[in-house]
Parts: sequence; C-alpha cells; structure tokens
Amino acid sequence: MNDQNKAQFQLITCIIQRGKGDSIGKAAIAAGAGGATVFFARGMGLRERLGLLGLAIVPEKEVVMIVCTENETPRIFDAVVAAGKLDTPGMGIAYVMPIYHVAGIFSQDQMSHRAATDTADSKINC
Repeated sequence: MNDQNKAQFQLITCIIQRGKGDSIGKAAIAAGAGGATVFFARGMGLRERLGLLGLAIVPEKEVVMIVCTENETPRIFDAVVAAGKLDTPGMGIAYVMPIYHVAGIFSQDQMSHRAATDTADSKINC
C-alpha cells in the first residue's frame, strides 16, 4: 500500500450489552479519544441459542464507535476492552477498521497536527 492510500485514522467499534456504552465511551475519552458515538442496536439470531455461560444472549445491544489516529488506537482499544471486560466470553466484541478519508471530525489543521504528532511519536517509539 502506498502512502497516499495509507489510513491515518482508524475506527474502533465495540458491540456490547445494553447499558455498558457510557462506561466504555468514558474509558475511551480518558485514554485520549476525542469522543465516542454510542447508539442502540439489535442483534439478529436465534433467541434460544445459549451463550458460553449457559445464559440467553439478549438481542438489545449498544454500539460504541471511536475515531482515532493510528498511534492512539492501541491505547484506546486496550482501555475499552478493559472497561467492557471484552476479554471475557459473552461480554461483547471490539474491532478496528482503517479509515481512508474523514470529514467533519477534525479540521485540516488538526488533522495535519495529529498526523505530524503521530509521525513524531512513531519515530520516538521505534
């Protein structure tokens, strides 16, 4: 992948039990995220299907979405996994996807500054 197509930003998505979204969003912000979007969702599948712990899986979920720079991602991801206990089966899932273009979140000056800071940080961490 050439530098033009390299993602500067990433999207952390958490799908968790209803009522857990606020604590995960707050953990993300405490870890350095600029904000988080929390919304309700409904899972699809057989209601009768049992989870790993023998409990029925509730179809009502919350989704937390966090846009961050590539260098911020590991710190924020670790914080939301810990806050949501997502390393425990049945608590939810979290994943990261690249974002190639973004508008409306950061001004061009902020994007340039964040990218420059991330580049400087990555040189320090090497």
